[in-house]
Amino acid sequence: MFLKASRILPELKMKSVVMSVRQFLVSEDGPTAVEYAVMLALIIVVCIATVTSIGTKANAKFQSAASKL
Repeated sequence: MFLKASRILPELKMKSVVMSVRQFLVSEDGPTAVEYAVMLALIIVVCIATVTSIGTKANAKFQSAASKL
């Protein structure tokens, strides 16, 4: 079976991105992979805190609306 071009193109782009990231992490010019891991962990913590805060506020609004019905 032949694969559609629309399916092959994203796969090639993803492979290209993965190879670029690997090459960047292997080079010693920029920050190390450990520093990137720490930054990613901090970003994830901030995202989780933000989503939790928004969820809590949204839940309060829905509870308020439900009690008024």
